[in-house]
Amino acid sequence: MVTMKLIRRLGAVLAASALLLGAGCRKDSSSVSGGTEKPALPEFTIPENVLGTPSPLVPAEVSVDHYAVPERENVQFIKNLKLGWNLGNAFDAYDVPGLSDEMKYEGAWCGAVTKPENIAAIKAAGFRTVRIPVSWHNHVDADNRISAQWMARVKEVADWCRACDLYVIINTHHDVGSEGYYPDTANLGRSRQFLGAVWQQIAEIFRDYDEHLILESLNEPRLADSKFEWWLDKNSAECQDAVRCINELNQLFVDTVRGAGGNNETRYLLCPGYAASAEGALNPGFQLPDDPANRVIVSVHAYTPYDFALNAAGTKDFSLNSGADVNQITSFMDELYATFVMNGIPVLIGEFGARNKENLEARVQFSAFYVAAARARGISCCWWDNNAFLGTGENFGLLARGDSIFMYPEIVQALVKYCE
Repeated sequence: MVTMKLIRRLGAVLAASALLLGAGCRKDSSSVSGGTEKPALPEFTIPENVLGTPSPLVPAEVSVDHYAVPERENVQFIKNLKLGWNLGNAFDAYDVPGLSDEMKYEGAWCGAVTKPENIAAIKAAGFRTVRIPVSWHNHVDADNRISAQWMARVKEVADWCRACDLYVIINTHHDVGSEGYYPDTANLGRSRQFLGAVWQQIAEIFRDYDEHLILESLNEPRLADSKFEWWLDKNSAECQDAVRCINELNQLFVDTVRGAGGNNETRYLLCPGYAASAEGALNPGFQLPDDPANRVIVSVHAYTPYDFALNAAGTKDFSLNSGADVNQITSFMDELYATFVMNGIPVLIGEFGARNKENLEARVQFSAFYVAAARARGISCCWWDNNAFLGTGENFGLLARGDSIFMYPEIVQALVKYCE
């Protein structure tokens, strides 16, 4: 029996074949097309703002505001990142029972080992940045020395990205916990030892890479396994302590990288607030690290609107004609713009996306508007792709890594079209 999923996969294969024939990196940014369903790409009005550059890209039905993006080098750097893609559930995998070979973690969660063809496909589709989430706590010894073969493998994939002229982000991902760091005063000493050692080694390996290589201090630092894990209570003493500890760990990261020599002295660095949420960055207790190079970027993750983008029990619907849907995106972006971008502090949304709920047209509408709204405010975005497509899990997959084919080319087209 031929299923719709099989038809879609066959359509995607035909659509992407021209891009991947003799896979390799090219200097053009060809887009993908095809598939059995082709929802129309949304059309936006592109007004001019006071600086004479493209301002908010919004539907004609939605009121237009004007956003002046400072012409400062660090803010303009974000513009160069354009559209990003996460190599999710690969190098960040951990806690796999019975797995003794550390090099098999890469495929343990996502079911695939990264190939050069994957990176070539990302480049060809029009993405400009690849974020490589990496967990390190399960690849260090008792003295926090990173496994040489694990480090070499991360570097190999980063080199593939650079060969494709892509920006690359490397972080510490699922390292919050008893074996890595934990952002509270009781664990601060141990956390400093782990992060200081890990970042010293990473910075040394990548010291001679130019500014296309970006380092990110922490991924969603939070009070894991507590009632505050995903809820920052500004009035809670525990949360206030966590915010202070995150500030200190971000500062340790900046100091460690800057002191590692080479291009690390001026490399762009990403630092999040609590849980990497917009609320964490906007919390009055959050402080940007002191940085002599003035090249710290605020890192934010935002699967917004939550009920549409992330909540399995939420809605399948998103409409550009719904003020409630649109405002959930623009409201938090406006706060980030007013607090940071307008004041010359760059912001990157390092993770966003909408899980598959068999609602392709809604996801296309969402994707186009999300990146358009962000770019209008001087913010770039990276889609979270975990190579998951089927079932009821968090299915954010776009690129099927086994054959380097985009399963939802319409979403990719929408993202690319409005990321300029």
